[in-house]
Amino acid sequence: MSKTASKPAGKPATANNKTATPVPQPTSGKFTIDGWFGIKRHGSTLNREVRGGLVTFLTMAYIIVLNPIIIGTATDIEGRLVNGMLPAEEGAVGASMGAVAAATALVAGVMTILMGIVGRYPVALATGLGINSMVGYVLTNFMPWKAAMGVVVWDGILITILVFTGFREAVFRAVPKALRFAISAGIGLFIAFIGLVDAGIIRTGSGTITSFGISTSIDGFPMLIFVLGFFVLLALHTKKVRGAILIAIVGATAVAIIAQSIHPIGTQAGGDVTGWSLNVPQLLDNFGAPDLSLLGRIDLFGGFKSWTLNAEGTAMAGSFSFASIITGVMFVFSLLLADFFDTMGTVVAIGTEGNLLNDAGEPEHLREILLVDSLGAIAGGAASVSSNTSYIESASGVGDGARTGFANIITGVAFLATVFISPLTNMVPSEAVAPALVFVGFLMTTQLGEVPWKEPTLAIPAYVIAILMPFGYSITVGIGGGFITYVLLQIVSGKAKNVHPIMWLSAAMFALYFAQGPLLRLITG
Repeated sequence: MSKTASKPAGKPATANNKTATPVPQPTSGKFTIDGWFGIKRHGSTLNREVRGGLVTFLTMAYIIVLNPIIIGTATDIEGRLVNGMLPAEEGAVGASMGAVAAATALVAGVMTILMGIVGRYPVALATGLGINSMVGYVLTNFMPWKAAMGVVVWDGILITILVFTGFREAVFRAVPKALRFAISAGIGLFIAFIGLVDAGIIRTGSGTITSFGISTSIDGFPMLIFVLGFFVLLALHTKKVRGAILIAIVGATAVAIIAQSIHPIGTQAGGDVTGWSLNVPQLLDNFGAPDLSLLGRIDLFGGFKSWTLNAEGTAMAGSFSFASIITGVMFVFSLLLADFFDTMGTVVAIGTEGNLLNDAGEPEHLREILLVDSLGAIAGGAASVSSNTSYIESASGVGDGARTGFANIITGVAFLATVFISPLTNMVPSEAVAPALVFVGFLMTTQLGEVPWKEPTLAIPAYVIAILMPFGYSITVGIGGGFITYVLLQIVSGKAKNVHPIMWLSAAMFALYFAQGPLLRLITG
């Protein structure tokens, strides 16, 4: 956890705000929860783990609503929804969104629990934002949904291979510490920006790129809910009240439900600029059997074909060509980079926030953490919900006490429960969880104090990382811009020999990543 935040006792920090490598404790050979997860050894308790796991779930639950909006409503090259139906068919969009919601919750629950048991690290997994948009709005312009999800599966397979070869760990270790601190801080700014946007505090401006509130005013119940939750959270944190984040989220949600029942308002998407950003906080009771029909709807080789109408003009037919294969490879490469480096940044940020890194800046069980994350991409593609990846929102649970993978069990079980009772997640408006994101962003941004600002070859790349993440709205973009800047400055300062070979390779790969638009146009003509 950052220096400004309270830490549970029992784990002394080093000068670099890191911890010494935990020393395994003798055991009697009998399995225990504490023995496996190391709850006491990490200065935590079961209560803190449960509380932190719930906070992480509440902060991430929006994905069950948001992913169906992206994956469930987009159409592919055939004009079909992800469930194979045409949008014009009665009930098609609703059925598609319902199926995506159920599968999203299922995969998130299973992979989060797996991360807890195998990786033993307090980071939850769910469908990755940004990646799902690329799948839904870019890949499907070139191929059917099944083929697009097949590309996601190949992304996961390749990353898994890189884990087993040790390459993914090697990349993790090749990044200079100063850049790791910047990654953590940049992600802090990024999630704070997400929180402010989710709460409607920051909006698209009229004549400006962004603006504050509505004509620079706090206008409407939703924004007031955010302000209330945020200042309650700050007050509780200042008073060192345990569970401050969870208390603030639950309290703000309760006030929001009461306010909505007294004076009902709509959503911003429905045309009410003072309305709720995403969820309308109201009690729901419409539970039904989950639709899991999307599981296994993939075509592993369709992503490498070119698609045209068949001779009858009734369906798409795919065929292999040099251009289509190269295009498919480029898509896999793009997804791989996003998955690969997003996770690295998230793992570092969570570890720094929770004081869980050793002197080398690494968490315990690094290979297992990376392996489960890689399998998340395969599982997400196989379930037609897009790649599942480690969520930086887990920092909210860590900020509220979670220190081990046991918190993941709580988060994962909550996700699995929503497969059957997903309407309950709609009771929590984004305005109620946004204060947690903004507050945790503050805690993480303090890591900028660890950057050697008087050394320009490190300080400037750190700065690039920190500003590109929120402004570019992408962890991957921030890391890529920082890596390229780092390598270039090392060259011009005559220190090229100090650059790790993997950093050279990473910078080159990011250069290709940033040029993928022109490259695709060149390939496809």
